[in-house]
Amino acid sequence: MFDIGFSELFLVAVVALLVLGPERLPKAARFAGLWVRRARAQWYSVKSELENELADEELRRNLRATQDELRNAREQLRESGEAMRRDVESGIDAGQPGPDEPRTPPDSRHHDRS
Repeated sequence: MFDIGFSELFLVAVVALLVLGPERLPKAARFAGLWVRRARAQWYSVKSELENELADEELRRNLRATQDELRNAREQLRESGEAMRRDVESGIDAGQPGPDEPRTPPDSRHHDRS
């Protein structure tokens, strides 16, 4: 997170020792540690919440896309069913047998070439 090396950290510790003195330095270090832990916990909480929101949004997008694909497939199925129904009805009107009617075998005299 921060680019602090050992030398910078050592310098801060020496300055804190000179400013606060050896009596107050441990209490100040505990107080600083407490605030660092709280800030870190808050940061992780915000980060986790943001990741959850992004995952939820991605899930919603995928769900919408799947619903759209399902609607398109349903519409195509409906259109092909209607086209088949029209084909069957037009075949019945033309004198061809429907799907439930028995078909008569073709005349064997025309196909027998022995």
